[in-house]
Amino acid sequence: MASLRLRLALAFAVALSVATGAQTPSLEIWHGVDLKGMDTSVPACQDFYQYANGTWLKSNPIPSDRSAWGTGSMVSERNLQVLHDILDEAARTTTAPKGSATELVGDFYRSGMDEARIAADGVKPLAAEFARIDAITDAASLQQVVARLHTFNVSPVFQFGVNQDLKDSNKEIAWLYQGGLGLPDRDYYVKDDDKTKEIRQEYVKHIAAMFVLLGDAPDRSAAEAGTVMDLETRLARASMTMVEQRDPAAIDHPTKMADLASVAPGVSWPRYFASIGLTEPDVVNVGQPAFFKEVGAMWRDVPIADWKTYLRWQLVDAEASRLSDPFVNENFHFNGTVLSGITELRPRWKRVLQTTDQEIGEALGQLYVAKAFTPATKARALAMVTNLKAALRDRIQAVDWIGEATRQQALRKLDAMAIKIGYPDKWRDYTGLVVDNPSYVVNAMAAEAFEFKRNLRKVGRPVDRTEWGMTPPTVDAYNNAQFNEIVFPAGILQPPFFDPVADDASNYGAMGAIIGHELTHGFDDEGRQFDAEGNLKDWWTADDAKNFEARGKLMTEQFDSYIGVDDVHVNGKLTLGENIADLGGLKVAYYALQKSLAGKPRPPAIDGFILEQRFFLAFAEAWRRNARPEEVRLMIATDPHSPPRWRVIGPVSNMPEFATAFGCKPGDLMVRPDNLRTKIW
Repeated sequence: MASLRLRLALAFAVALSVATGAQTPSLEIWHGVDLKGMDTSVPACQDFYQYANGTWLKSNPIPSDRSAWGTGSMVSERNLQVLHDILDEAARTTTAPKGSATELVGDFYRSGMDEARIAADGVKPLAAEFARIDAITDAASLQQVVARLHTFNVSPVFQFGVNQDLKDSNKEIAWLYQGGLGLPDRDYYVKDDDKTKEIRQEYVKHIAAMFVLLGDAPDRSAAEAGTVMDLETRLARASMTMVEQRDPAAIDHPTKMADLASVAPGVSWPRYFASIGLTEPDVVNVGQPAFFKEVGAMWRDVPIADWKTYLRWQLVDAEASRLSDPFVNENFHFNGTVLSGITELRPRWKRVLQTTDQEIGEALGQLYVAKAFTPATKARALAMVTNLKAALRDRIQAVDWIGEATRQQALRKLDAMAIKIGYPDKWRDYTGLVVDNPSYVVNAMAAEAFEFKRNLRKVGRPVDRTEWGMTPPTVDAYNNAQFNEIVFPAGILQPPFFDPVADDASNYGAMGAIIGHELTHGFDDEGRQFDAEGNLKDWWTADDAKNFEARGKLMTEQFDSYIGVDDVHVNGKLTLGENIADLGGLKVAYYALQKSLAGKPRPPAIDGFILEQRFFLAFAEAWRRNARPEEVRLMIATDPHSPPRWRVIGPVSNMPEFATAFGCKPGDLMVRPDNLRTKIW
């Protein structure tokens, strides 16, 4: 958590972090509407997701090395092939200029691909860190080791980061945030359903297996796993839920340095900040005061021996994927198979490529943009975003449930919303980062430490609004509430999302809805709490806020009724912001398309589908996705996005424009009764 931003992403869940492997499924990309993927035996007005995608879903099973496979996966896989060529060439190059992006990514990738060296090293590259843990004797030395681990992105006990002051978006401040867990979320430690209990049991076995790989006897390893589970469960019980964390005001607790001692008694915060290399900050935002109160209590009463066991686990858990095969395979067994249902480990080059993108993504991004993204594409994308922004302005002016004072503030915020397309105007400076160590894990830790120090230097300084929160190859997009901006990396600006040869209806249904989604995030239940400058500030009248909340409640109840897998329902409160953005984005894209036709002849039907039908079909096809049951469970527990099926059915069933396009009637499943229909933007 070196840098935290309130980013509201589209989240195809298919950026370079998606599991990708040796199997190569079909990568056939369609242009416009994919007629072959439809299942017209299912009435559009009864199940539009199946109507638009049924044949594709049936003929595209999930590869064994993936937890899911969908439209975004196909685009991401094509990106991987481009990036693979770039990295192979960089790794072979011996004449790259010193300090160049080519040299940096080539050195890093080469170390990750040196399987013989990695196998021979085993866990030895971490020996010095384990020795530091072993040398802990008291609370002071414990604190120093925790601080050191934080500097290379291992986050035991809690997380430290740098972020804007929520109420002063021009100022960067230090943040303390809950953390320290090995399972995906606090609910995995506290829920009592059979599936969650089973995952906890598997997690304890996994921890024990890792301790055996570190050289501990099986009996000792089992006991150590129990110690870790007990300690993490205590942290989890003190943690805020994901729904609670969605309220920005609930995590806004700026605290003077002198008062930190009362927040977490037992922790010497001056010593902690000195250990991470930060001059004592004037103010620190404590995201979850109740969590840190428990940390203070644990600092006093958890035995040092237990802390040492826990820190050994946190270190090996964080770095296992970069160690030798026994560690990689055990890490994959739990995180890949148990949690996500994946049965096959992806090939090394894809795993190393992913890490390269994570650690030095803007260096890799420079090479990617030069090869795969043109100025013409950037210009066309900017024009489309501008059109969508104008359409949202029309929508804000037209809605009848807000008063004029709120409307003017909303328009002011929209007009101030910045647009970023493709790649940064100013590339990140990696001067000082050296990754030519023969050890892959050492290079990765060096990159993490470099990023930590880069962010640390921001504390107390003005905000750099040129920064990006995603790398250029990423197949995703986001809205940054604190920057009041929308961002579209180069990776997503390609077919079938953004397609120069497709008709306008298809482009507006796919990419237009994505753009509208990010625009609408500025006015969802979280985004609406930030003003034009990105400050957490209430600019709504009491009546207008009440109206918004009533509309949001309808949507929450709608999505609560949807089942993701087995008897597990979608969490309407957790997914509310994304659901609002999906509906608002689709509606804004629809009206932007209609606005683009003003004064022009109406386009003829294509393949028997009129313009409006093609718009909705392209939208649904962008979200086609097969997912394993384990992946759906994980998504519902931890992801603020609804499963793709409901991301299609939910919005279209709230739009009379969809019903008109396909001739749906009251009572059809794709037509929500007027008294239950969500009407926001």
